Amino acid sequence: MSQDITHDDVSHGHDHHDHDHKPKGFVKRWLMTTNHKDIGTLYLIFAFAMFIIGGAMAMIIRLELFQPGLQFVEPDFFNQMTTMHALIMVFGAVMPAFVGLANWMIPLMIGAPDMALPRMNNWSFWILPFAFTMLLSTLFMDGGAPAGGWTMYPPLVLQGGHNVGYLVFAVHMMGISSIMGAINVIATIMNMRAPNVGYLNMPLFVWTWLITAFLLIAVMPVLAGAVTMLLTDRYFDTSFFNAAGGGDPVLFQHIFWFFGHPEVYIMILPAFGVVSEIIPTFARKPLFGYVSMVYATAAIAFLSFIVWAHHMFSVGMPLGGELYFMYATMMIAVPTGVKIFNWVATMWKGSMTFETPMLFSLAFVILFTIGGFSGVMMALAPVDLQYHDTYFIVAHFHYVLVTGAVFGIIAGVYYWLPKWSGYMYSERMGKIHFWWSTISVNVLFFPQHFLGLAGMPRRIPDYSTQFAEFNMWSSIGGFAFGLAQVYFIYVVWKSVRGGKKATAQVWDGAKGLEWTVPSPAPHHTFEEFGPVDLDKMAHGKVH
Repeated sequence: MSQDITHDDVSHGHDHHDHDHKPKGFVKRWLMTTNHKDIGTLYLIFAFAMFIIGGAMAMIIRLELFQPGLQFVEPDFFNQMTTMHALIMVFGAVMPAFVGLANWMIPLMIGAPDMALPRMNNWSFWILPFAFTMLLSTLFMDGGAPAGGWTMYPPLVLQGGHNVGYLVFAVHMMGISSIMGAINVIATIMNMRAPNVGYLNMPLFVWTWLITAFLLIAVMPVLAGAVTMLLTDRYFDTSFFNAAGGGDPVLFQHIFWFFGHPEVYIMILPAFGVVSEIIPTFARKPLFGYVSMVYATAAIAFLSFIVWAHHMFSVGMPLGGELYFMYATMMIAVPTGVKIFNWVATMWKGSMTFETPMLFSLAFVILFTIGGFSGVMMALAPVDLQYHDTYFIVAHFHYVLVTGAVFGIIAGVYYWLPKWSGYMYSERMGKIHFWWSTISVNVLFFPQHFLGLAGMPRRIPDYSTQFAEFNMWSSIGGFAFGLAQVYFIYVVWKSVRGGKKATAQVWDGAKGLEWTVPSPAPHHTFEEFGPVDLDKMAHGKVH
């Protein structure tokens, strides 16, 4: 039986259950699993849990900022919240969620039986709960959690008590997990594509993840180096970043942002991939400019390495340095613009329907573009001196990370959930979640642009009364958005429990190998490793 098997064949085999033997018991099924689907599920559940914890911290931040004056928490605890919120959202929610999607979908999309390195896959997940337990444990220590911002800038971060060692160790473990996950993705995509699937037949989600994986391997060791230097400065009397001993705190910024800027693209490129799968499905048209999308992704990845010091316009760089980083940053807008053009062109004259994944993808395209525009504004060195360290920055990166990366993840979850669980989610509830999230997220972050332009500094628990009204609106939006995500958990939980049965091809316009296997996807798919029907691939035989 070749791989382009009919639905009937599979369901027939599936009825006997001998074909789909899942291990019994919690330990065997989850703790020791090497199955890509189970590990993908674990990653997604973990990311969800962290999203809620990180969200709870954001609620504390927004509660304190609801009115001017110090209201609810100590300033130091406020700084701990801003720091931990960011670390948990970046390393604990967004990145593991995308790795979960990669684990689940990449083998299904390229006709592979599993990931290339299944045992390492298990390990790369199980490191994470320990890393974050360690990070969160600092909240209960003397001196509290890290409070020097997620960027961990010295000398401030070195003033933390015992938390510095724990923070560094936790970051090392997260980095190791990311590197192993990336190696696995690359090995899978390069070695395990079905025999006739060329690189330019791969779905865009697979492409974006391949490029993301190379970024991860390139920059995670750089972060490891930077935090190790912090560690030795704190405990072994070195002076990498201590001016009194001949070091330079600005050196840390350079090393950190050499990791940090590619990192933000690590968090957005897979979202580009997800949206590039969803929009063609619901526009019922092939993706416009597939090859240019691949090249644009690669161009963004390359450029992400050469723009890092745009975070540092205010440190006293030479004029030539400022000019270079300004122009290099503006260059990134070109391939990103190509992507946005292609998404819009895909929808042009398509027979569009607006199911929940499509709505989130549309919101992604519009709101991510707003985040992109504010990014171009900040790239201008002279005006960045005005924006630097204000809420304008906060507004910018939340538009690209929340309405960008997080909306991309949510769209992906709605899109593939029926394939995972075998049940359709409630479309009505999905749409309620969409409108609730989209309206509240704009009430939350849009006023922050104006706060920033008027000069409200970030990472600060109190503010001048002139900013009171916009902060109040922002907090109301924040509470509403947080609540919407609790509702999202309910929508997903309800869908997984049961409901309308999903067909193999869940969506009317869906193309791709993942839609040729039954829903729910059996525990083992594509066991017979043979050629696949290229007409069924997401982007067809066009290349």
